[in-house]
Amino acid sequence: MTVVDQITVRSLRLTRYDAVLRDMRAFTQGRDRDTPDEIWLTEHEPVYTLGQGAPERRVPNGIPVVRSDRGGDITYHGPGQVVLYALVDLARRGIKVKRHVWLLEQAVIDLVGHGAERRPGAPGAYVDGAKIAALGIRVVRGRAYHGLSLNVDMDLSPFDAIDPCGYPGLKVTQMKDLGLATHGVGERLSEILIGKLDA
Repeated sequence: MTVVDQITVRSLRLTRYDAVLRDMRAFTQGRDRDTPDEIWLTEHEPVYTLGQGAPERRVPNGIPVVRSDRGGDITYHGPGQVVLYALVDLARRGIKVKRHVWLLEQAVIDLVGHGAERRPGAPGAYVDGAKIAALGIRVVRGRAYHGLSLNVDMDLSPFDAIDPCGYPGLKVTQMKDLGLATHGVGERLSEILIGKLDA
């Protein structure tokens, strides 16, 4: 097992997506072999984000669409959704990319319980066929950034204007509608993920 420094958790509150994307890139480009891993917790101002390979889209509801460099297709971020960015040196920890994706999904599944599960070929977490968490990462020189978004207590209607994650007709859900506790979700989710990364 590799000995790794404590993971720093930063709570960023409500942020603009483009600003956090710039900061994640700068952190990842500037880190060295001794830089501790970090988890950033935030909620974003309303925005649609496109993965690096996703086709261009315009959404006619006035919510901005921003090109990202993560994997995946289109998704929505807004207040009431917990976004967890995992800035992790996978190479140092001996974690392969597929395993990292699995750990992110499993952290959500462990938190949500309530029948949460994976779907083959469709990263994220689902409850009764509805998506509760979206996932997209990027890895540069063995160092990952981006992460996952978990619907907690938000206005889900902006998802109606898109095919979430590129899947026509995909339903979305959130913790509040499942009757799950919505307080302190980001902190609980980060604790679960840290436990898995340090295992």
